[in-house]
Amino acid sequence: MTLQELSQYNGRDGQPAYVAVSGTVYDVSTSPLWKDGNHVDTHQAGSDLTIELKSAPHVRAVIERFPAVGPLDPSVPEPNKKQGSMPLLSIIIIGFVMLLLIATFML
Repeated sequence: MTLQELSQYNGRDGQPAYVAVSGTVYDVSTSPLWKDGNHVDTHQAGSDLTIELKSAPHVRAVIERFPAVGPLDPSVPEPNKKQGSMPLLSIIIIGFVMLLLIATFML
């Protein structure tokens, strides 16, 4: 299954909820924690969660309890996935707040 095919299984509109982790696609549809393909307002079904799982509060074995659908074909990159934009935005906001604090104490 390609990333594009995986994206169709987002758990919405009656679709099953599939996620990929470390090259394997899992069906998480039966979990109440994946209602409508959304996991605790943080993760969306239909995507590769390998990187996100590294910072999850649970171990990979939790995902591995779900039925494996098959392998993920990583040869086709996920379209329009931006990475790294949030840390830059955080740095800009922190810099702006620092400037405001400095300006406030100088007046």
